[in-house]
Parts: sequence; structure tokens; C-alpha cells
Amino acid sequence: MISGLYRGQDGDSQVDLRVDVDGTRPTGRLSGDLFTVAGATTSYIGSFVVHAPTITVEGASTRVEGQGAFTQAVTSKQVTVTIEQGVAAAEIDGRRYELPFASAFFRSVLLEQDSVVGTVPFVEYNTGSLPGPQVEPRVIGVREAWADAGVELRVAEPGVVPTDGSGRDLAWDDAELHHAMTQQFSQYGDAAAWRVWLLVASKHVGGYRGIMFDYNDGCQRQGAAVFYDAIKGDSPQAQRAQLRTYVHELGHAFNLLHSWQKNLATPPQPLGPDGGFGDLSWMNYVQHYRPGGEAGYWAAFPFQFTDAELIHLRHGFFRDVAMGANAFGLGAAEIAPFEPPVEDRTGLALEVRAKEWFGLGEPVVVELKLSSTGEARTTHSHLHPDTEFTQVSITQPSGRTVLYRPMMRHCVDHSLEIRLDENNPAMYRSAYIGHGREGHYFQQPGEYRVRAQYIAADGSRIVSPVLTIKVRYPVTTADHQVAELMLGEDQGKLFSLLGSDSPTLRSGNEALEEVIDRHGGHPLAVYARMVKGLNAEREFKRIRDGRVQVRPPDPKEGIEQLSVVARQASVDNITLNLVMRRLARAEARQGDLDQAYAVMDRMVSVFEDRNLNPVVMGQIRRQAELTKSALSAEA
Repeated sequence: MISGLYRGQDGDSQVDLRVDVDGTRPTGRLSGDLFTVAGATTSYIGSFVVHAPTITVEGASTRVEGQGAFTQAVTSKQVTVTIEQGVAAAEIDGRRYELPFASAFFRSVLLEQDSVVGTVPFVEYNTGSLPGPQVEPRVIGVREAWADAGVELRVAEPGVVPTDGSGRDLAWDDAELHHAMTQQFSQYGDAAAWRVWLLVASKHVGGYRGIMFDYNDGCQRQGAAVFYDAIKGDSPQAQRAQLRTYVHELGHAFNLLHSWQKNLATPPQPLGPDGGFGDLSWMNYVQHYRPGGEAGYWAAFPFQFTDAELIHLRHGFFRDVAMGANAFGLGAAEIAPFEPPVEDRTGLALEVRAKEWFGLGEPVVVELKLSSTGEARTTHSHLHPDTEFTQVSITQPSGRTVLYRPMMRHCVDHSLEIRLDENNPAMYRSAYIGHGREGHYFQQPGEYRVRAQYIAADGSRIVSPVLTIKVRYPVTTADHQVAELMLGEDQGKLFSLLGSDSPTLRSGNEALEEVIDRHGGHPLAVYARMVKGLNAEREFKRIRDGRVQVRPPDPKEGIEQLSVVARQASVDNITLNLVMRRLARAEARQGDLDQAYAVMDRMVSVFEDRNLNPVVMGQIRRQAELTKSALSAEA
């Protein structure tokens, strides 16, 4: 067997060469990465891949050659490799290299895994424990799953994070997880490198099984978390599901998209059967597998990546795969705006709604509405774009169309079904789409065209009509100053996270404080108050000196800021609902349960005055009563 990694250097030029023509699941490809070495530093130059090489065997010598696709300009695209006695003689761009065999793995990645006290990290699963495909039973862990793909996981000494002083709430939110990664991951940095951090946490406030951290700087795809409370269990079913969750979240760190999203990559990849839901892959959702759902998936799943995913993992260009390099899905590349299907028999309709005008720098929030168009319909509840069953395209004033990509992407391994009928004709979600992994999407005045696409469990794609959003030109000096303060990158992250204590976002917090202090009467100051108030009202977990520590809630500050937001009531309905429920919680934590109840009564009155749909109004009244009961129990 000659497949594997060959590595060597000629002068100041270094090559990592991957030969993949025999052995386990060969893809029939040749690829490599080129670097330049200067003193004690090594810098990336470019990558290439030969997709269909010619293979010639003469005695003990094997010749592999073909035309390569290069990321950098070259004088010749011909790549020729002759392998004999464990050494590859490679001719690349007119230069010859002698490359000794380095490893049977094509990539090698350092995995640093930490777990919070009280969680039990997954170890291994016996594939013969439950009925499945007719394959040889074996014991498989996370390392073995990645080894099957030709990727070596070098596992660092695992760390355990004590929870002394952490309080009762061990539910992590996105802001806390981001801060934990920047503080706890010893290899965290702003350069591309083969290292990734995995935190085994207790639970997520949204009830998710896992999450991969996505940020719009040079640090993307370095960290992931799995949530023990959602996946724990000793049964074979639980162990099998844990294995899939661990491998799935790490797959995102390698820049693998969900099975039904590959057409949104750059360049676009073809979708598998049933719009991708028919993929037998770690990256699919078991409950949406077609045909057969979860039972059908596990009956046929061979515990491996698809052929297309294998090609990406083994032969994707360095910056497209290495952590800390290109953005997830390759960032803000142009896409074609979503087009409605020529025939739609789903019985579902999608609508994107927002106010017509936004000020420059104002957080752009849209409301998504999914409704039945006739007979009752049952569908999944993942309408918010952060779960990526709904995607939003934004055509900017320049004519360029980009895809909104959330900073944090939540993996939802279970789907709550929603029945849309006369008693519940629609479901609604509010989404902040003004900022994502590529930065601000509405950072200049003009007219924007927004369209959304909802992917149903059967793979159907329901496309909304176009929504036109207009961003006003600043008029006054204060408009200009506030817009500048609101459009910073850290400020965008704080709006996505609804606030954070992280020192890495200090400049953003200072800018929002300046908006409140210097421009408190400006209409956009309400958003700065909202972020500051929501963050103050909650506790904030951080990992410091290897221990989980908690900054307790500051209900006084929360009440001061959120009261203004509630009184002005200028934010969208769903956000106002959130603000008033959190304000009520702050009042209860201050010991004034009567005032907390009054806030909930006022919330009902505010929405009654807006003449909302009677069904929606009934839901708001029930929500208010449930909030009162929860606050009473907590008190």
C-alpha cells in the first residue's frame, strides 16, 4: 500500500503530499499543501488537488500523475509523483521534491477536551450492541471514527473543570461558551492550525445536544461543545447517539456542512438523495433521514462519512479544512437568491416581515412566519435561522447577494413537531440578521431585498416572497455618531449574543455604554440598553483559573435598562416579549413579586392594544401566567 502522507523539504519550500489511491476507501486522488520555511517560521503558500490521476505500476515503482487544480498561480499544473521504497519523488510546478512517507493518516489534529465536573465524557460504543447494517461488529470511539476517514486525532490530556461557586444554574448560553473557549483552550489563537477544543458541558439554555463556535474573525471553527444532560445515558442507544453527536460537532470544525446544506458551500456541492436528507452520514440528522426517519437511519448507517465528505476531509484545500482559517462554508461568497419552486404542494407558506425603514446602525430584526395554506399540516419547529433549517438571503444595494450565516450554529438532534391548523394557524420567530459570521450585512444606506427558505422534514423547500428593507441615510450629527458606535464588529457580536462579559468584547461594550451615556435620547439607544440590560439581568459563567465561576445577576442594572426598553416598546413584538419577561424576572429577584406580576399584566395590555391575532394573543396570555407561576416558585 502506498496511500498516506508524504512530507519533505527542498530548500525553503516544504510539501505535505497526500496520496489516496489504495487502502481503505480510496478516493483516487492526489493532493498537497505547500509552505515556505524562513528561519523558525513556516508560512502557507497554497494547495492543489489532482482529481483523476493516471496510475502506472512498473515493478516496485508506482507513478501517479495528472493536471492539478491549484489555489495559487503556477507555471505548470502538471503534477507527477513516483513512489518507490517509501519515498515519493514529486514534481510540482517545475520543482522536484524527495518526500519520505510520514503517516498512514492524511491529516493529524490535536483534540483538547475538557469536561465540567458532573459530566461523563463519552468513551466508546460497540456497533454490535444494537441491530444495524450487516457490517463486522467493532468497538468504536471518536478517535476511531475519525481514523476511518484518514484523520488522526491526537488527544491531549483531558481536563476537568470544577464548578465550585458556580451556583445552581449550570446551563450555558452562547456568550458564556465563547468566553470559555477563549480562556480555557490552551491552543486558541488567530492562525490556521490543526487543533480543536471540545467542551463537555452540562446543558445549553436552548436544550441543544451540541454546538460549534463560529465567529467572524481569524478564529473560526476552533471550538465545539456537547451537552451531557441532553445526551447522557449508559444504554447502547444513548452511547450510540453520543458517538454521533461528538463526531458531528467536530465535523463542523473541519468545515463540513449539514447534509442538506452542501449546496450553500463555496463552491456549491451537489446534494445527496432527497435533498441531502438521504445521506447516511455523521452530518445528517437522524430524525430527518429519508426514508424511515431515525429507525431507518440506524438500520443502514455504516458509521462513516459519505464519499464527498471524505474527499473534503482528505483533499480539501488547507484553508478550507484547517481550524482557524476560512469561515464555515467559506464565508460571505455570493449566492444566487432563493427562487420559489415551480410547483409547491406542501400546504405551507413562509413570510418574512419587518418594518420598512431602519436607521443606519440599527439592528435589523425580521419576523419569520410559517403558516398552513389550507388543510392542517404538521412540521418541525426549527424556524429560526440559527438552527439552519431556515436560510435567509440578502441582496445588498450593490446587487451582491449573500447568505446570512449565524455566528453560533445550533445542532438540534431532535425536532419538536408543530401542528398548524385552525387553532394554531402559524408559528413565528424573531431573528436578528444584521450581523453574522461575515460581519455586518446592512452597513450602508440603501435598499435591500431579503428572502427566506424553510426546509421541511421531507426535504421540501418553502420560499418566501421578497421583503424590501430600506436603510436610511443619517441626517443629524448624532445619527452619524450613533451609527458609527453601533456598527463595530464587537457590537455586532454583542447583539447576536444578547450581551457578554467577555474581555474580548470589551470595546463593543464600551461603545454601547457610550451610546447610552452620550446619546441616551436617540431612538437607537434602546438597543444598547436592551443588550446591557439582558446581560446584567442574567448570571454569567466563566472559566477562570481552571474553575467555573459565576458573576451573579445584577437585577438593579437590569431593571434600569430594561424598564426603558419596555416603556418605549419600539423593538419588534417577539423581542419586546422577551424583554418584558426578563424584566419581570429582575423585579422578582429584587424581591418585588407584585411588581413582577404587574410587568406581565402590562405586557398583555401592550399586545392587546396592537390588535394581534386572537390565537397569538391567547398564547401571550398563557405565557404571562406561566411566567408568573415560575417566578412565584423561584421566589
